[in-house]
Amino acid sequence: MPTASTDAPALDSGATRLRRAITGPALFLFILGGVLGAGVYALVGKIAMQVGGAVWVPLLVALGFALLTAGSYAELVSKYPKAGGAAVFTERAFGSPLLSFLVGFAMLAAGVTSAAGLSLAFAGDYLGAFFDTPAVPTALGFLLLIGLLNARGIRESMGANVVMTLIEVSGLVLVVVLAARFILDGSGELERVVQFTPGISPAVAVLSAALLAFYSFVGFEVSANVAEEVRDVRRVYPRALFGALLVAGLIYLGVGVAATVILPPEALGESSAPLLDVVRATGYAVPDNLFALVALVAVANGALLTMIMASRLAYGMADRGLLPVALTRVLPRRRTPWLAIVLTTLVAMVLTVTGSLAVLAETVVLLLLFVFIATNVAVLVLRKDRIAEPHFRTPTVMPVLAILSCLLLLAQQSAGTWLRAGLLLGLGIILYGVGRWQARRLSAG
Repeated sequence: MPTASTDAPALDSGATRLRRAITGPALFLFILGGVLGAGVYALVGKIAMQVGGAVWVPLLVALGFALLTAGSYAELVSKYPKAGGAAVFTERAFGSPLLSFLVGFAMLAAGVTSAAGLSLAFAGDYLGAFFDTPAVPTALGFLLLIGLLNARGIRESMGANVVMTLIEVSGLVLVVVLAARFILDGSGELERVVQFTPGISPAVAVLSAALLAFYSFVGFEVSANVAEEVRDVRRVYPRALFGALLVAGLIYLGVGVAATVILPPEALGESSAPLLDVVRATGYAVPDNLFALVALVAVANGALLTMIMASRLAYGMADRGLLPVALTRVLPRRRTPWLAIVLTTLVAMVLTVTGSLAVLAETVVLLLLFVFIATNVAVLVLRKDRIAEPHFRTPTVMPVLAILSCLLLLAQQSAGTWLRAGLLLGLGIILYGVGRWQARRLSAG
């Protein structure tokens, strides 16, 4: 619901060095494209292995968790439409450069880690339907192409996103349509959609699977980092955010039901290309290459949007003095943060050789849960900061429930994932210390 106050002058009046080229429909597709992608194309089988045939249940739980935190993002982005996302919100709420840096760095680390995982997904079995290429070199070349498109311009990147999002949505809708026809032809096992893994409490199975399912919904937070490039952001952003999440949720629920109606959880869990196997199992004349191409487009779109976020986040943090000021360098004609793009692409390339998609996905979720907790606390703290412009306001109970949901998901993480995320955050603390030391030297000079 919009709210306004005239107690204070306008904050963040809209001046920016970046180009405002993102319209409302483009933002909706940007968020939808960021949410849809490798999560469901590659991990639906892993979810089925944990929960059984009732894949739609953890997907529904994960959607609820995502909507709780999305309310806080809608309020804060419409209130402070600046690049930098959660790092900007944390700085305003707590005034702590270290805390703001850690939140921003966790977001940045999650972004480049996700892009690394998506590059491995791109170079895996879906690409194998066309070419037999070594995975790691292919993944590195893929990230290079993503970086070049990112540097060319936000308008070109958004144009590519529109096309790729429509393609990936079409692929997921195709799975649902084929499953519906499969059922109408008298095939499939509908009873599997209410069956849970035997020998495990359904509640425990759902919570464990919801952790992976939550990865399928992360990506909406990426949009906070392009706030300076959205036209009429205060009005457009909340609508695009909630609309995209609800559409993605409906598609995911349909895909979850379709997958387990056609194939048993064991078969889905053993597959590295589960939706391709689902399409094959229907027996309908859909070429393997066609669906594999759709999956590749989905993965590429997710990687592109993630790297757009990472580079804009680095730019925003540097603009506020949390990272070296050199990262604010912008190409004169393209007006894209070229140095931030180069560095985030290089870091993603390094991470590509350090783990599998599943391992990287769990690390991404853990890092983002810390970011989401900070964002939900910040929205409550910043209620005292009143601005003149109308903006979205989420009900107070929503961020409170969001914090509890994040803590619940944190409790499901493995020790190995905690160690990996801890090492990344430790690296962030070291970088922060180095940056402060450099700043003191420059000040003394």
